[in-house]
Amino acid sequence: MFTVTVRDHVMIAHSFRGALFGPAQALHGATYVIDVTFRAEKLDPNGVVIDIGAAHQALKDTLAPWAYSNLDELPEFAGVNTTTEFLAKAVFDKLAAAARAGSLGRPASEIASIEVVLNESHVASAGYSGNL
Repeated sequence: MFTVTVRDHVMIAHSFRGALFGPAQALHGATYVIDVTFRAEKLDPNGVVIDIGAAHQALKDTLAPWAYSNLDELPEFAGVNTTTEFLAKAVFDKLAAAARAGSLGRPASEIASIEVVLNESHVASAGYSGNL
């Protein structure tokens, strides 16, 4: 399987509901470093997995509405604990939609899967992976 990975970051604020989260129930900030890996069984006629520039732009576009925002106040996250795992799936969903819309420089049918990993520190990360 061939892979291409793009990386970006986003700074957000949020809080969690539930005793499980202890002090993170209070409003706090996080800076996520996001790695997105696209997989394909074959290279395209240009010899690439995906248009790396288009993939990076799609990731930037996905993260832009969240940057320097309190996620608790965004309508798309109303009533949801925006855990690292949850956000990984949210990034995946937006990038999968971009792939299906043909904006990543290769038909979605030729992309085997996308994996999203949100690194919340140098010792912890969470992710989501799915087939297209």
